[in-house]
Amino acid sequence: MPGELIDFRPVTRITIDAVGPPGQRVFLLQASYGNTTVTLKLEKEQARVLAVSILELLDELNEKYPRPLIQTNRPLSSDLILQEPMEPVFAIGQIGLGYETHDDLVVLVVQELRADEQQDLSTARFWATREQMQAMSEHALKVVEHGRPICPLCDQPIDPDGHFCPKTNGHEKKWV
Repeated sequence: MPGELIDFRPVTRITIDAVGPPGQRVFLLQASYGNTTVTLKLEKEQARVLAVSILELLDELNEKYPRPLIQTNRPLSSDLILQEPMEPVFAIGQIGLGYETHDDLVVLVVQELRADEQQDLSTARFWATREQMQAMSEHALKVVEHGRPICPLCDQPIDPDGHFCPKTNGHEKKWV
């Protein structure tokens, strides 16, 4: 199957959220363009790193391309909630960020995770305002934080029944 190109310029809505209980959550990136909505699957760590990277990019953009202090249209919290369709089109492999000065849009480019060497990979480009990207990033970081606690010794998630921490050579079961 040939790789598909999804290009939403500009998005009407973009978010990262998760479904399922901690330890079994599935993280989803969702974007809409008019009446069309696309859902993509990503890993928790991809969501965290993407959110942090976007916030860093926005700080750089605000320094390099400052805008007048005007009332901005920040997305509504309802725009950050996942909507149907919830079935992912593909799982995200590579992620890139860019900026287009003319329209003052941040572009998020994601490529499908490669399943085999013969596969033509799908790509999605989501063009969004700084405000949309900031709201998505802040929301994504809150979603990531609501997961399982992280062991301070080994940086691995701790399940409700604890975990064997490699830093203790398996001699002690850790709970939070």
